[in-house]
Amino acid sequence: MNDYKVDDVRNVALVGHGAVGKTTVADLLLFQSGMTPRLGSVDEGTSLLDTDEEEIDHRISIASTLVHFDHAGHHINLIDTPGYPDFIGQVSGALRAVETALILLNAGHGVEINALRVSRMAQEAGIARMIVLNKCDTENIDYDSLLDSIRETFGSNCVPINLPVGLGADFQAVCDLVNYSEPPAEGTLGDPESTRQALIEAIVESNEGLLERFFDGEELSARELSANIPKAMAAGTLIPVLFMSAKTGVGVSEFMDAMSNYTLCPQDIQRMEQTKDGRSVVIDPSPEQPFVAQVIKTRIDPFISKMSYLRVFSGKLDKDTAVVNVRTGKPVRINQLLDVQGGKQEPVDSVSVGDIFAVAKVDDLQPGDTLTADANGDGLSLPEIKYPHPVVGLAVEPKSQNDQQKISGALHKLEEEDQTFHVIHDEETHEMVMQGMSELHLKIMQEKLLHRDKVEVLTHQPKVPYRETIMASAEGSYRHKKQSGGAGQFAEVHLRVSPMPAGVDPETYFTKENFDHLRSYQYDPDLNFAFVDRISGGSIPNQFIPAVEKGVRERMKQGGIAGCQIQDLICEVYFGKDHPVDSNETAFKIAGSKCFSELFGKARPALMEPIVKIEILVPEECVGDISSDLSSRRGRMEGMQVSPGGYEIIQARVPLAEIMTYARTLSSLSGGRGTYDIELSHYEMIPPNEQSKVIEILNQARE
Repeated sequence: MNDYKVDDVRNVALVGHGAVGKTTVADLLLFQSGMTPRLGSVDEGTSLLDTDEEEIDHRISIASTLVHFDHAGHHINLIDTPGYPDFIGQVSGALRAVETALILLNAGHGVEINALRVSRMAQEAGIARMIVLNKCDTENIDYDSLLDSIRETFGSNCVPINLPVGLGADFQAVCDLVNYSEPPAEGTLGDPESTRQALIEAIVESNEGLLERFFDGEELSARELSANIPKAMAAGTLIPVLFMSAKTGVGVSEFMDAMSNYTLCPQDIQRMEQTKDGRSVVIDPSPEQPFVAQVIKTRIDPFISKMSYLRVFSGKLDKDTAVVNVRTGKPVRINQLLDVQGGKQEPVDSVSVGDIFAVAKVDDLQPGDTLTADANGDGLSLPEIKYPHPVVGLAVEPKSQNDQQKISGALHKLEEEDQTFHVIHDEETHEMVMQGMSELHLKIMQEKLLHRDKVEVLTHQPKVPYRETIMASAEGSYRHKKQSGGAGQFAEVHLRVSPMPAGVDPETYFTKENFDHLRSYQYDPDLNFAFVDRISGGSIPNQFIPAVEKGVRERMKQGGIAGCQIQDLICEVYFGKDHPVDSNETAFKIAGSKCFSELFGKARPALMEPIVKIEILVPEECVGDISSDLSSRRGRMEGMQVSPGGYEIIQARVPLAEIMTYARTLSSLSGGRGTYDIELSHYEMIPPNEQSKVIEILNQARE
């Protein structure tokens, strides 16, 4: 696929908030490098990027897009990523494939929330960062305030490597601080001398030899500084800041030079593999080493079906070669290797270290999979790619019988493409629920269903998966007797139900000291439920005990007061009777179910609701409004953390029922500048004043 050396490869991702111009910049880079004969436009349909129907309709990037070009002797693989938090999952895979994140900011707007989020993701991924200030031709930009906000958000190691000569309508050039010549051009903003001094200090901090020479007062050459910028970026002592305008072209060639000269090559980042015994091993990024690659993205192409995008971290691969998927341990034959340029693909004969390529129609691949040349399947595995949790759900059902036949396969395709889109079949609410990052995210998924698979769906708010439990103990018996000619049915069971304490250790709790005549117990940690066998004297034959438990579990699944799953209780079977002819498993299952049902009603049944842990990132001036709103939703504040750039993280626990449509509220309260993550925490009792209302609503829905 390439004729260049590993250290000539540059893998970068364009990341940042929405509408800062990432796709426009990517199109411009392709044009300036000669890869396209004319400047591409998404609106005119001439762009290699944002080619999906939904992207064109909404005029936003929805999926990450891979393009490449050559500049100044280097081969640059660039991944353009979506900027809106709704599609943040696409950024996760892109950051695994690159060594440098190019954080694009709108100079007129400053630091926006998704730029902060993706910067954190890049930092957690262990890759270098470079900040590119686009739209410097925008009016009313205050240079000092802009730099202060960048340093406050991303750290004091953010240092310009060039300075703008004017801003707004006066933005006419940039002043290079690496290859610096005095005096600076008239109109250069900032203090070139002090800024260059700060830049040199950030560079030498990562190199002991240069640091000693610097302190000795020795003058460092521009070549030495340039060569050590990638090392400083890798060490985290420097986050370069550049100025440009994609609209006017000012600073674009300097940006391309910076990508070529300063972003990291595959050998500048230590990549680790995990052995099966948990040890970490450094990957040698050399073509001579065994082949190692990882799947970073899946795309379902309407013409060539499933495409998997991979990044090569070591070794080389030829077409028509078998490799091993470490996750499955099975061989995978790669018949065709595809060089990807936006929405176009071309077959190539081989790929090597640093390449990002695609394979088609290899079904058993999913994002995060490691492929190796180890024929035994014992190859080392790269760390899994971490994706954000979905926070919004919609119950979905097919609109027609024809849609019913196609919906399952169509939804599965969407799940394969987008690791932040999940479909669950909720056994408790009997609904199929789509989960995503936002209402817009789920709307786009519905559009894809219609455009690509011709599937129409109906949606509504999903039901809350309430649970039931008991607050007291009860015991009693039930006799099941049925005689209708021929063999009859007979079973009698005596049960005791009691609340199951939270957080107990079953091994130390279920002992003969606590339960007389204890013979055995079965514990279900998901429901915090225990079935305890205390039968003595063979009053119920051993072969019928599992049938009693089965009857109890089936009744628990059906619920007792509102049709919801029952949890947090202990059920003890301690006596019973059988008949030598008429007793069987069916009879004891029925008796167990009926007895449990009667006792549940006597043990002060109560309804429980799911509580979620929520973390909300908002500007500090919005904290008061957000906190008040959470309190009105029965939320409990658990803490706050100061976040860079004038943001704060609010931590709370809130009933799920209160935040089913929280995304709209947060957007309204924060002016669209807030994001949040949720995960299920636990179940707890609904307040008494709410219990009867919810039970009535649930029972009406069942009728």
